[in-house]
Amino acid sequence: MKSENQLQLDGETVWFAEGETLLDVARRSGREIPTLCHDPRLEPVGACRTCLVEVAGSQRLLPSCATPAVAGQVVVTASDRIERYRSSLMALYLTDHPEAVDESRGRDELLEMADRWDAPRDWGRMTPIRSNRSDDRNPYIDFDASACIVCGRCTRYCDEVEGVSAITLAARGSRTTISTVDRLSLLDTTCELCGGCIDTCPTGAMAEKGPLRLADLAQSALSKVRTTCNFCGVGCQIDLNVDPEANDGRGRVVRVTSPEPGTTTNDGNLCVKGRFAYDFIDHPDRLTTPLVRGDDGELHQASWDEALELAARGLSRVADAHGPDALGFVSSSRCTVEENYLVQKLARAVFHTNNVHQCAAT
Repeated sequence: MKSENQLQLDGETVWFAEGETLLDVARRSGREIPTLCHDPRLEPVGACRTCLVEVAGSQRLLPSCATPAVAGQVVVTASDRIERYRSSLMALYLTDHPEAVDESRGRDELLEMADRWDAPRDWGRMTPIRSNRSDDRNPYIDFDASACIVCGRCTRYCDEVEGVSAITLAARGSRTTISTVDRLSLLDTTCELCGGCIDTCPTGAMAEKGPLRLADLAQSALSKVRTTCNFCGVGCQIDLNVDPEANDGRGRVVRVTSPEPGTTTNDGNLCVKGRFAYDFIDHPDRLTTPLVRGDDGELHQASWDEALELAARGLSRVADAHGPDALGFVSSSRCTVEENYLVQKLARAVFHTNNVHQCAAT
């Protein structure tokens, strides 16, 4: 590290790497700087103004998320001036924001910050004027304009990470809101329904429709289980949000969320299947026991031993009659690596065919 890549942060000499911002340096040094519009996956825009800090030589407070670290800077991240500013800023945000947290929509970081900086709650209330999108017929994503602070994280994520630009900032001034071209449903746009807008939204304005249909769902009552998505071979890490009291105490997955950006290989990103396709877990049509077709042509429940023996006889009968290459084995990305290995051993070592494939093969 070059000796000249140093600055003064709250009276302490700290180093920084080329290209880092003051927010990067401060957070790595353990300083608490709030942000609402910032997401490490996105280019900084300094729109929410919650991360302002004092920099010697500047008359104005500067947004730490968008201010590059420069050698010799003298930076203050906490002072009476900054505290007063943040408290007033939060109070202004609250004038047209819901006063209570709807836990079924997820966290509201603005309300948490308002409590942290003791923001005044008596500055009056504005009449909500932003148009809502609760009538969108898409099955997964709900938008509540009253909770939106127009930070632009969702639209920037859609553009910079997903590259589909399905949503945008529409209207002007205090009427600015999140919309689609001609107010079309997300189903009629380029939207891939990945749910990244939900993941990056700091206030719950973007939320998943599924949990909203569950009465009295409290985020604080859910437990999180880290696991690997098994819909393809990428191996994205996901957090299953489980209601432990559901299903007579057996638990029920009510939401899938992604880990913090930068902590896993998928960087907090998920696709439509990884984020929303979990209803199969408790679906009434899910098979819980093997079925075999009887002489009457109908499917009947059977034990695993009976089902495996019947399958083995059928495979052997085809191989004996038409040769091993008449068989083909297709495994699933929803199997473990070890299970997929056993499938290819079954094909090659037992039935002597190379006709084996796995849907996540690359």
